[in-house]
Amino acid sequence: MATALETGFDFTVPPELSARSPVEARGLSRDRVRLLVGRREGLAVTHHGFPELPELLLPGDLLVVNNSATLPAALSGRLPDGAPVAVHLSSARPGPDGGHLVELRRPGTGAPEYYPPDLSPATAGLRIALPAGAVCELTAPYTARLWRARLTLPGPVVGYLADHGKAIRYGYVDRDWPIEAYRTVFASEPGSSEMPSAARPFTADLVARLVVRGVLVAPVTLHAGVASPEVHETPYPEWFRVPGETARLAEHVRAAGGRVIAVGTTAVRALESAVGPDGRLRAAEGWTDLVITPERGVRTVDGLLTGWHEPRASHLLMLQAVAGRPLLDRCYAEAIQARYLWHEFGDVNLLLPW
Repeated sequence: MATALETGFDFTVPPELSARSPVEARGLSRDRVRLLVGRREGLAVTHHGFPELPELLLPGDLLVVNNSATLPAALSGRLPDGAPVAVHLSSARPGPDGGHLVELRRPGTGAPEYYPPDLSPATAGLRIALPAGAVCELTAPYTARLWRARLTLPGPVVGYLADHGKAIRYGYVDRDWPIEAYRTVFASEPGSSEMPSAARPFTADLVARLVVRGVLVAPVTLHAGVASPEVHETPYPEWFRVPGETARLAEHVRAAGGRVIAVGTTAVRALESAVGPDGRLRAAEGWTDLVITPERGVRTVDGLLTGWHEPRASHLLMLQAVAGRPLLDRCYAEAIQARYLWHEFGDVNLLLPW
């Protein structure tokens, strides 16, 4: 069961630093976001635009990207008394027990609002009516906000969501955006409830420039679940796959002295979940409950491209495992001072060893 995890970070993100819409809403290409680069060697921090990424990497570097495609995982439901309720589905793939995890939210004039546990209508046995005669029945609590649920749908989950769902939206986003705004250029395997957002600024043109530069790109899959911004929990089990080709390429790059750079915390979790008892990376797939902390460390990556995280977010412990606490402290202080934007439509941070 997922629980809260103390990060030890102490900083405040002003509300106005939340990115409220995709950069495309301003008529720009999605790569027109800001990029802060932090290098562990010398604790160096520099400021860039994301289109500069190819020049900031070295020929022979390997970018590992998550190819999971975001689902329209927010559904409109009705409680037995007829009251509306928003149902956020954690994954298209049933969990190891055959059920799904869901979060209930209170519909409002804007984004659905978080139910504090003492005000939530969730109880075991609650049956929620969904569109097209579907039913979501809660079976048992999983965390203070997540419930195990049994879904009865008229067809496969992915198709049902495509017909009746929309992208999960939180209160800092100004309006509903189409699901395409929540998918990356690498998205090919439907399954995430929330976007693996570190890869959002990539465009086909930028990927082509990376290839010309001699930077390698390889995929993994990790289907990201629902991670409410109001409650910061240890990541719960998510489904992943590391192809054999990606594992072999990563091992080859590191053996040759190159750098393996994960694009997003989801890519790190997938790679680290595929490490065998001998410390080697190999093909693997299944459900991972791995939590990466500084004490555990990382064994497969040298750098990380990631978004900006709240001070209580457990992802910061993973970042610390990759980059070290002194560099993170400096990056976050500079990002706040320079007014970088947070959340899925915001700016990004590249953490490198040198």
